[in-house]
Amino acid sequence: MPPKNYHDQTNAQNILKLREMLKELPLFVRDYFTALGDQTASRTRLGYAYDLKIFFGYLSEEIFDGTSVKEITLSHITQIESEHIQGFMEYLSYYIPVGEVDLSHQNEAKGKSRKLAAVRGLFKHLYMRKKIPANPAELVEFPKIHQKSITTLEVNEIAKLLDEVDSGENLTPRQKKFHELTKVRDAAIITLLLGTGMRVSECVGLDLTDIDFDTNGLRVIRKGGDEMVLYFGDEVEAALKAYLTIRKETPAQEDHQNALFLSLQNRRITDRAIQNLVKKYASITTKLKNISPHKLRSTFGTQLYAETGDIYLVANVLGHSDVNTTRKHYAKMDDTYRRRAANAVRLRD
Repeated sequence: MPPKNYHDQTNAQNILKLREMLKELPLFVRDYFTALGDQTASRTRLGYAYDLKIFFGYLSEEIFDGTSVKEITLSHITQIESEHIQGFMEYLSYYIPVGEVDLSHQNEAKGKSRKLAAVRGLFKHLYMRKKIPANPAELVEFPKIHQKSITTLEVNEIAKLLDEVDSGENLTPRQKKFHELTKVRDAAIITLLLGTGMRVSECVGLDLTDIDFDTNGLRVIRKGGDEMVLYFGDEVEAALKAYLTIRKETPAQEDHQNALFLSLQNRRITDRAIQNLVKKYASITTKLKNISPHKLRSTFGTQLYAETGDIYLVANVLGHSDVNTTRKHYAKMDDTYRRRAANAVRLRD
């Protein structure tokens, strides 16, 4: 029996992609992914496999004189020293993968950190299983990631954005034709992102059966695969109900019947489509800010923290597994609260 819902389908697709990718990697790598098992989401494991493919491609080209990736053995790996992995980090700054002559890639600190994490995970596994005598990967430090200031929308910009979605007044003539077909859906999506702080992938994965108007709750699958209910207010409720009057009359394509948000092809909307529609309206709203769905999420988090001052609540609603991640992003607002505290206590009446 095929998977029924979006998350099961996506999980199955990721597992199949992972199996195909593992065929291109050394045999001993498969044991590592077997060991990972259910400890990580299928999407995470697929990302690890992609990063390790790049790593072994580097070893093949730069270290082992053209030895094919599949022919790299544990004997080869025992020759790897921390300097080789450090060289891989430098290689990631600009490289052209094998077989992709016209396609170059570049990585900043964040991309390098993710790939180093995959390499470290593999070496740790091999060392713990006594497959290699040492773990040189643990000697390589993660690159320093410079924390960028949060870009968010001000209250007047939020109102302007939602007004633009409703009217489409400043869109191009071609955009206006599509706007008539999608404006109610677009308003529901943007209002939902602004009103709940959910990730774009969580929005894409919403099914019709995930909404409960009795409690004004939405069931979402978070980044790590955990299920959670997000609650929404009156404005989100109104936007969703307006869209659902149209959605219920729209015949979806096979395997997409339960999807909440549909594309013009009556298929489940994609991450890219939501990113594009947010960018389309936001570019009219503000010329100085590059607004993405993630920036709408940050806008929600900023407003929630400003209203409550509760960093733990913000972390919980945003789905951060570590509150320090949240605190790092909202450090400047912490300073605002500390300044406010200076005048909160009166020494004399």
